[in-house]
Amino acid sequence: MAGITMSNLCKRYGSTSVIEGLNLEIRDKEFMVLVGPSGCGKSTILRMIAGLEEISDGEMKIGDRVVNEVHPKDRDVAMVFQSYALYPHMSVRENISFGLKVRKMPKDQIDKLVNDAAQSLGLSHLLERKPKALSGGQRQRVALGRAIVRQPSVFLFDEPLSNLDAELRVQMRAEISSLQKRLEITSVYVTHDQVEAMTMGHRITVLNAGVVQQVGSPLELYETPRNLFVARFIGTPPMNVLEGQISESGSQIETPALTLPLSGEVEELGKRYRGKKVVLGIRPEHITSEPEPGKPTTPLATTVEVVEPLGHEVILHGRSGESRIVAKLHPHHIPSSGEEVQLHCRCDKLHLFHHETELRLD
Repeated sequence: MAGITMSNLCKRYGSTSVIEGLNLEIRDKEFMVLVGPSGCGKSTILRMIAGLEEISDGEMKIGDRVVNEVHPKDRDVAMVFQSYALYPHMSVRENISFGLKVRKMPKDQIDKLVNDAAQSLGLSHLLERKPKALSGGQRQRVALGRAIVRQPSVFLFDEPLSNLDAELRVQMRAEISSLQKRLEITSVYVTHDQVEAMTMGHRITVLNAGVVQQVGSPLELYETPRNLFVARFIGTPPMNVLEGQISESGSQIETPALTLPLSGEVEELGKRYRGKKVVLGIRPEHITSEPEPGKPTTPLATTVEVVEPLGHEVILHGRSGESRIVAKLHPHHIPSSGEEVQLHCRCDKLHLFHHETELRLD
């Protein structure tokens, strides 16, 4: 077992608290992604797992062993960094095998492990090259290879793809996910990119200011965000958020932009929160250019400000009264900037949040 358990974990720098009272369990063989804005504490958590940061308070367990005072080299973890951290004067083979040589592993065993890792990562023909003769994606594979040959209990990834171009990032996302699935090693992956989080993680931990906002599968976070922060952070483009009030009858929500009847999962909420101020959330893909047959929709008059054609869809940024609206439209009709268009909101796809606590209403 190589699960990771953090109990009331704290990290403080003098009087400044970065992580306070963190409780998180990462299951054995799981691919867990830590995601959040810059400064939220995700890399600090990763470095505490690795032993590169001292734990101020609380307990960290890897498997059944408490590792608070265990030296990094004895934790049986391997870390892949954003900067690759390759030795420029060494060949690919020497970079991958360096950690094994330090451990005085027999040469024939080192050669087998290096050759196996190189073959699985498509590096066999590059083993004698120096890092300066490699592309960014190849360097990242070398860094992965160096971690793989360690045969650790835990993989730690600290934003490993942020230096790559868009095409390589997509390719490396798939390769890292496939590698983790094949090796079945508990993995913790840090990123600020929610697309990486959604496409790679078995589960995702969303962090803000050192506090866990929600832990769940990508679909759980997308469909049932626990609070407004998660609702805005997960999803591209972000969720539309409007201030509103439930009508006295409890049958509809009134906002400055539009009035929507409550149906589907939020219909019962209307009866319980009648007359109350709430925050309405609706995903851009649930605002369409045409009403969907058989689906409850409400028209929304919108002035187009910016249009982003993406080929398979069009992202529309506009205004309805004082409210900003973002919608995902089909590419068959691309409106012009300044044009008045009639959009349609799905009434059965609404998210309601408490006006003060910003927690999801349920």
